[in-house]
Amino acid sequence: MAFALQKPDLVDLPTSREGVLARYRTLREISRRINDELTRLVSDDAILREARKLGLAHGKTLVLDDMEEMNYVLDLAIHTAAPPRSRAIDRYARSARFAAGSDEALMLDAMQESRFSVLLIDGRHEIAGLVASDLLHGAQKIWLMDVGLESSMPEGAVLATRLYMPGHFAMTAGANVPCDRTLLEDALYELPSRLCDGPLEALSRDRRFAEAVYRIALSEGLMHRVRYRDVPDDA
Repeated sequence: MAFALQKPDLVDLPTSREGVLARYRTLREISRRINDELTRLVSDDAILREARKLGLAHGKTLVLDDMEEMNYVLDLAIHTAAPPRSRAIDRYARSARFAAGSDEALMLDAMQESRFSVLLIDGRHEIAGLVASDLLHGAQKIWLMDVGLESSMPEGAVLATRLYMPGHFAMTAGANVPCDRTLLEDALYELPSRLCDGPLEALSRDRRFAEAVYRIALSEGLMHRVRYRDVPDDA
């Protein structure tokens, strides 16, 4: 089976489950540290602006049913921006001083090149994680490494998420939405017809599609089906 690759990883990937999980956890920890720094970079005004788009703010007050809903606000505040604003991830990258060729530089590059995707879960990968088809990119096969999703997503499920692709496998950015046909059709209905009539790949690069998916999922209470938990290393 062929898997989608952004660019070669800096190390040869181990062939054992334990080795792959160790590599995944290294990159996941780096992405968490970068996200923590990015969160401090995002202004209160930017957070409120994105929260209003998702129906999570009134005036200057955030209105949340659960603090986990901030994952969707921060995803948009970090990875998207309406012209002529610049993205927080790009501003961070201009000031970052990671050594060339380091895992930190690899992960930051993958975060800058992230894409919003709708994934059909095909099944478990033979080593670790999942195999999924990216429905916005010609059903391209993705090796998805996420230990939480591996333990909870059934075959045939559909998931909207932002993907980081640092090498051999893809990783989720953290904000995940369980999808069905109705949700996706409703999201497309909110977009300009010229965008919907174009190639599906264009949706993954357009901030308005992610906004619509998040807003509809939150308004319909679908996120009550999602729990974000750290999975123990020995799980």
